[in-house]
Amino acid sequence: MAVLEDILLFFDPMPGALPIYERLFERAQAELGPFSVRVQKTQITWANRHVFACASFMKVRKAKDRPKTYLVVTFGLEHKAVSPRIDVATEPYPNRWTHHVTVASPEEIDEELMAWLREAYAFAAAK
Repeated sequence: MAVLEDILLFFDPMPGALPIYERLFERAQAELGPFSVRVQKTQITWANRHVFACASFMKVRKAKDRPKTYLVVTFGLEHKAVSPRIDVATEPYPNRWTHHVTVASPEEIDEELMAWLREAYAFAAAK
């Protein structure tokens, strides 16, 4: 499991996004099965058998459209999810879609996002 200091260090560039991550992590721990957390330079990666989600400050929106404080939640599904919340969806491999969602507040960690993460968790576990 990632060390708290590593997570806090990751949020140094955007400390206001830490409550978003904390809410996301809290719900993931409560609603998903066990997973590992790896803090890297540009993202925090969650994996069971394989990576199923990441949190980052990726710039998936133009600066004028990006909230001042945000967290990009990335997850992989077997299909393309369609929602106005999804900033970018790409298919790097057949039937493997990577989705990026910009989250601007802890309140945006809602049932829709968690349903995608539950599906991503199951998809990664079954690969």
